[in-house]
Amino acid sequence: MALSADDLTRLDALLGDTEACGKLVANLRQHFPGLSLTQCDASDVDHEQPFRVCPQLSLYLVDSSDHCWTITGDPARATGLVVAYHKAAAPSRAS
Repeated sequence: MALSADDLTRLDALLGDTEACGKLVANLRQHFPGLSLTQCDASDVDHEQPFRVCPQLSLYLVDSSDHCWTITGDPARATGLVVAYHKAAAPSRAS
């Protein structure tokens, strides 16, 4: 699934909703069901170039069209997203 211009607009709107940051992963799953989604700490991918950077997180695009997945900056090759939370903004995982 490639990300279209409309998808990028929707993605930017979701990322800009600071009040919904804690629900971002659920919102991304709802709006982009065809993309794989991974969340991690920003330090896990700090050697990669993020696609978008927000105060709470960095967003990376994943290309898994080849044998191994890679981080890409090309929305046309995106098959997934990585949401990398910055330490101070990581949502609580406690239930």
